[in-house]
Amino acid sequence: MLTGHRFVDNRGFGNMSQSNMSPREVLALCRQREIQAIDLRFTDFCGSMRHFTIPVRQLTEESFEHGFSFDGSSMPGWQAIHESDMQVVPESQTCFVDPFMKSTVALLCNVRDPVTHQTYPRDPRNIARKAEAWLQSTGIADRVQLAVESEFFVFDSVRFDQCEQHGFYYLDSGEGQWNRGQSVRGGGSAIRHREGYLALSPQDGFQDLRTEILMQLEDSGIRTERQHHEVASGGQCEIALQADSLVRICDSTQRLKYIVRNTAQRHGRTATFMPKPIWNDNGSGMHLGLSLFQGDQCLFSGSGYGGLSETAMYAIGGILKHAPALLAFCCPTTNSYRRLTPGFDAPVNLSYSYRNRSAAIRIPANSGQESRRSLEFRCPDGACNPYLSASAVLMAMLDGILNRISPGMPQDKDLYDLRPEERAGLECTPSSLDAALTALENNHDFLTRNDVFTPDVIERWIRHKREADVNAILQRPHPYEFALYFDC
Repeated sequence: MLTGHRFVDNRGFGNMSQSNMSPREVLALCRQREIQAIDLRFTDFCGSMRHFTIPVRQLTEESFEHGFSFDGSSMPGWQAIHESDMQVVPESQTCFVDPFMKSTVALLCNVRDPVTHQTYPRDPRNIARKAEAWLQSTGIADRVQLAVESEFFVFDSVRFDQCEQHGFYYLDSGEGQWNRGQSVRGGGSAIRHREGYLALSPQDGFQDLRTEILMQLEDSGIRTERQHHEVASGGQCEIALQADSLVRICDSTQRLKYIVRNTAQRHGRTATFMPKPIWNDNGSGMHLGLSLFQGDQCLFSGSGYGGLSETAMYAIGGILKHAPALLAFCCPTTNSYRRLTPGFDAPVNLSYSYRNRSAAIRIPANSGQESRRSLEFRCPDGACNPYLSASAVLMAMLDGILNRISPGMPQDKDLYDLRPEERAGLECTPSSLDAALTALENNHDFLTRNDVFTPDVIERWIRHKREADVNAILQRPHPYEFALYFDC
């Protein structure tokens, strides 16, 4: 929960959130640091990072053009077995020395067809690159700036299983209110229910861990805004990344998740970006701060509501109009909709408001600095594929601007506490992943402009999420159903 985002011009070398190295400079770094291995990483269809490692001698200047082969058929939603050969092409600007691997430099890669040498339409990073290109081709702006507030939980341990004769989960946290009766770390210092926001030690037992994550991000070239404890008990944390371009902020978000998980493991704990791991407590979101720029001019700055321009208002209109479909990418799990319920600071109302966190879109207060005018879309969560979700949100904004879509009237009140007559006509977020997928089925033309999201990508996403998520949950008894129905 930040009060605003810092939108700065990151085009100069000193402010780059990535290494900005050329292939030749990457090879020089490897020699200087006596690197022995190169880890080639890419993001799969669902948003998980994949990798394989090569000896450093295989990395040449030519390999940044020719790439390396891998099997694309062994990951959900990608290639069939008869067309499994694919290529990853490393990007030198994403280079960093991995602090969790021995003598290893990591490089993010784009995925390419080895026969046609075309970018792979289902590669999420390539979709984000196409979204940026579409923005520039419209002439509306030359770049979009995105800031990310990433919330996550850190637990002392977790146990879970699901099979034919049992299904359970068990979370353990010395910070959790539910463990007050146990002999745990710092007995008596557990955070009270939903009172964790900006807590100080000893209640906040994760300060050093978050600072270590912050330092690892900064050391790897990623600029951060701040870190703090979030509202929920049980170790809910937030780390905010400084605004950057679309592809680069998605790269940074993937690296953040990698660093968070590995740092937690070093501390003997476990981290999760699952939106709602704890019942009856706040869930974790991934808020997106958005603004458009033409050169040094912030196009969202104006004299309208909240200090916004007409362009910004149309961008809000686009997001709100397409929000149900957007959530198929931004909130892509069945668990996401357990977070999107009233009463837990979740943005369940599809409206916009100045400084109001109960709306789906918040206009942050920015102390009158025109260069920092932005809007914050609060619905996405950390389970999403950042490349797909951020690209979809940008496409919705552009559709709103191109078609001059009005966002309607703002809602400057506590939207969790409306009377029934006040709630009439106020649209809410979809109640389930299946409903969001249906919305995407019925409304996706705005995504296919300039072939950014191909029809194949949208169809494959809907089919995969229904089979792997929606139907899988529907077929299994829920543990609470035993409490409700076992003796009926």
